[in-house]
Amino acid sequence: MHVPAMIDQAETARRLPFPALIAAIRAGFIAGADAPLRHRHDLAEAGGTLLLMPAWRGAAMMGVKIVTVFPENGKRGLNAVSSTYLLCDGRTGQHLAIIDGNELTARRTAAASALAGDYLARRDARHLLVVGSGHVASMLPAAWAAVRPIDSVTVWNIRPEGAERLAATLRGQGFNAIAATDLQACVATAEIVSCATLAAQPLIAGRWLRPGTHLDLIGGYRPDMREADTEAMRRARVFIDTDAALAEAGDLTQAGPLHIQGSLFTLCRGEHPGRQSDGEITVFKSVGSAIEDLAAAGVVYQPPG
Repeated sequence: MHVPAMIDQAETARRLPFPALIAAIRAGFIAGADAPLRHRHDLAEAGGTLLLMPAWRGAAMMGVKIVTVFPENGKRGLNAVSSTYLLCDGRTGQHLAIIDGNELTARRTAAASALAGDYLARRDARHLLVVGSGHVASMLPAAWAAVRPIDSVTVWNIRPEGAERLAATLRGQGFNAIAATDLQACVATAEIVSCATLAAQPLIAGRWLRPGTHLDLIGGYRPDMREADTEAMRRARVFIDTDAALAEAGDLTQAGPLHIQGSLFTLCRGEHPGRQSDGEITVFKSVGSAIEDLAAAGVVYQPPG
């Protein structure tokens, strides 16, 4: 009887170095995959949500991420989000691996931002501002360092102690990192601004953005959430990960009609050149994609023998 490989959080992290993961996600968008809109089921009695995110690439590979979101879990001393990824053989349906979904999701999210930034950030960008101090935020410097010569990292968080903790952790990883409390001043000096927060109201004002800045928006995954104001979106050339962002991302839906320049599909396939001058402002808005999950799972899984 075939038993799928069980891959825990630590091993998932070890198998997903950012250079390899970014390359795999780029290849995934070039090749394409079937990725239906995620299935969402509200669990009213339990006060939670069940999400199912499937994807498959022909007969080569298939998988599904199962996510549960229980916002009240913090009161129980438990994580609000739990997820697991099931990777299957695309020809036989045989279960190949059960992978820690939280680590896979965080890493592919940071990697997708860096992948987009490889097309959209200035080639000489060295100063990264991380807005937020959670798990995804903690991975952003390493992801960005895989595509740009990052030599300075500033961390801002709505709770300054969170920024201080993350900056200390990043220094332990070898980054020149500091925590700061003046977000406007931070945005004015950074070349890449990468936001991974749960903000419902804009944190980034468009008037703060200087020419040449790349703004990366990760956190606003619902229509009632946003990290940047309307002026920021209208001053910039805006790119998205997939068309799902057009319906799900408050940064887009609340800004009114916007001309979307392209997506990860058009960028990775060379159908759009990305940044076209050092002075333009660019924005990448992502909500996540099952294509990224499938690509990441393919990197994690190591066939026996």
